[in-house]
Amino acid sequence: MPFSDVDQALLLRAVALAEQSIGLSDPNPRVGCVLHTADGRLAGEGFTQQAGGPHAEVMALRAAIATGLPLAGGTAWVSLEPCAHHGRTPPCADALINAGLARVVVALVDPYAQVAGRGVERLRAAGIQVDLAPPGPAREAAQALNIGFLSRVQRSRPWLRLKVAASLDGRTALPDGRSQWITGSAARQDGHAWRRRAGAVLTGSGTLLADDPQLDVRLVPTQRQPLRVVLDSSFQTPPAARLLQADGRVLVVGAQAQPARMDALRQAGAELLLLPGADGRVDLAALLQRLAADGVSELHVEAGAVLNAALLNADLVDELLVYTAPKLLGPGRPMADLPLLPGLDQARRFRFIDCQLIGEDLRLLARRQGADAFLQPGAQPG
Repeated sequence: MPFSDVDQALLLRAVALAEQSIGLSDPNPRVGCVLHTADGRLAGEGFTQQAGGPHAEVMALRAAIATGLPLAGGTAWVSLEPCAHHGRTPPCADALINAGLARVVVALVDPYAQVAGRGVERLRAAGIQVDLAPPGPAREAAQALNIGFLSRVQRSRPWLRLKVAASLDGRTALPDGRSQWITGSAARQDGHAWRRRAGAVLTGSGTLLADDPQLDVRLVPTQRQPLRVVLDSSFQTPPAARLLQADGRVLVVGAQAQPARMDALRQAGAELLLLPGADGRVDLAALLQRLAADGVSELHVEAGAVLNAALLNADLVDELLVYTAPKLLGPGRPMADLPLLPGLDQARRFRFIDCQLIGEDLRLLARRQGADAFLQPGAQPG
């Protein structure tokens, strides 16, 4: 049976289900599954639960059992290739085989080394027809939802999204640092939804000392708080900082050992990491690798002009999330303290991905040219 418009629609439904895994399934990918009987009736749907919990296919199979509808000869539409290995849970490919399905349609092959086509092979070896989505809306939606997971697996680093709230003339604060509030309440709530997507939220010591932010997810519901990371070369973070009072893990990363300060932060509940670079500051590239090894797929940055510039200069920023308020501030602090360019042809290039009104503010999403080259938009194997 060739890939059809119905397949496209049901894979998009699977991706929509997978969106419910945001703030829940990390570090596992966000996956959705739709099951139909042989005569085309909806039997069950599901999405991946918390790490160690059931995957999307198992949730959909449980829903199908509850309905009592037969699955023999039926079809599954899955937003990511079913796993074929024993991790914290048994292989989902085996669960689909045991259900007696005749066909499985997959939006995206999983690049994780222990899957990477093995799930498809296992299903086909059991006599199940497996169809992979061609380039198009379903595959693109599955990639977009799991861009952090794909980045972590294929690049060994998280997908780094830099969030900025600025005026029309690009100011993030007045010269004295006052910035509350440039954007409106709707934009702030939307920003928390993007925090919820992330495995970690990162800021610098300058922002922490000036604003004392919590950096947690408060304005939207979530079942999991992201790791909060502070780049603080000399461990100046006060043990009474607000982010150390909120639920969840806090990691303070420094470059210069300060035993007394470090002991005080440990007693306040912080995890510490020494990661010096050649310039005496935190090694940013090494930090991203460490975060990926810790299971962080998406890294959400809310920092000041100095750290923003350092990340941009190191080509570590994959995406800009910019909330632009319809205001002109005049003199003030910039988005990033970037160096003077010798010419316009030296400008860092991004391309717009999305533009939406959020309350009275404009939300822009821009992706660095080449940042998503690892997605390989060509044909999938098999």
